[in-house]
Amino acid sequence: MSDDITQTASPPPNHSRRPIYKTETTGNYWQDVWEACKRISIVDDFQRLGEMPCARHSLLAGIASGAGVGVIRAISATPFVASNWAVGTFMAISLGSWTICQRNLQAERRRVARVVEEMPKRFIKSKETSSGDQQ
Repeated sequence: MSDDITQTASPPPNHSRRPIYKTETTGNYWQDVWEACKRISIVDDFQRLGEMPCARHSLLAGIASGAGVGVIRAISATPFVASNWAVGTFMAISLGSWTICQRNLQAERRRVARVVEEMPKRFIKSKETSSGDQQ
């Protein structure tokens, strides 16, 4: 056996680029804007689209409703008018369904937090009643 100190291998680097939220600013507005722009990566954002809460569902709903309204408007109007209706419907439905989904997620988080806060109280009450029954 040798007296060499063995080093443990460090965990492999995370290959997915997660956003780094840093609230420290330099005090220089344009330098802060430049740093923020360097963090924007459209390719990575689209690759992570399925991981974002509510994004997939709201975009699919918007695409389906926009295509439907666009086809219906194309029957009675010019293609330019139909495409305007399709894009407008896509944006309205996507934004509306995303907002509703986010509100539902916040409500669910509040309910879970309330249950977590109430859980110790339930165990304390059940222990008090069981010790009182034994006397």
